[in-house]
Amino acid sequence: MKKLISATLAATLALSLAACGSSASSTEAASTESTAASSEAAESTAETSELAGTTLKVAASPTPHAEILNVAKDILAEQGITLEVVEFSDYVQPNLVTESGEVDANYFQHTPYLESFNEENGTHLVSVGAIHYEPFGIYPGKSNDLANIADGATIAVPNDTTNEARALQLLAAQGLITVRDGAGLTATVNDITENPHNLQIEEIEAAQLPRTVQDVDFAVINGNYAMEAGFSVGKDALATEDASSEAAQTYANVLVVKEGNENNPAIQALLKALQSDEVKNYIDQTYDGAVVAIF
Repeated sequence: MKKLISATLAATLALSLAACGSSASSTEAASTESTAASSEAAESTAETSELAGTTLKVAASPTPHAEILNVAKDILAEQGITLEVVEFSDYVQPNLVTESGEVDANYFQHTPYLESFNEENGTHLVSVGAIHYEPFGIYPGKSNDLANIADGATIAVPNDTTNEARALQLLAAQGLITVRDGAGLTATVNDITENPHNLQIEEIEAAQLPRTVQDVDFAVINGNYAMEAGFSVGKDALATEDASSEAAQTYANVLVVKEGNENNPAIQALLKALQSDEVKNYIDQTYDGAVVAIF
């Protein structure tokens, strides 16, 4: 009987100790998790405090870049960052004011144009990250049938190096011309090797293309300028670049800063905001395929 009582007491004691050990372990784990959460919250608060009061000035084309930036603006405001969007209607000034430091960044161009601009102007601008892609389109002017294009028809294209090459590649993809192999992103009208319809290619400043479309048979227009002019990529364009093609990556529109500013915390916060779900949803719901998020 004494042995039975002793055994029972020993078992009870063992269970009690095990329960205490489990409780202590759970408490310790909970304490560790709480400490980790507090640490993360403290780091987030510290980062927000560090950036609070920061003002970023970003140069952008009105559509869609400035519109997209205004979505990011609300996200940055939650971190205490003020975003000022400075709109430009051309492709030159945004890079010049970024190089000079008048603005902190710009958002209007793709990488090939950026590289070409740096080479031609001696600037030191770099991409921080890709945001979206805008399909190039061929739009009707005095004519509207690419399949039965008239001999001698006039087609307007952008006159800057990389966008002209892109336009010529789109015309080539439609079988209207043939461009010399290897011409790549430096292709010009001089690289057209076959032109069976004797098409007349008119080189015009990109921003002016929508205004001159009624004076030519067709115009190959950048996506943002087409949208600004009220053209619908889905409804008005006779042909567009394939959104799943290599061009979608090559011609992605990027956030750009002067070299050395890529890792600035405020710039990284801007990039994160531009690559957020909020911005992606805005792009998908607003532009009906004319702008495609690529992050």
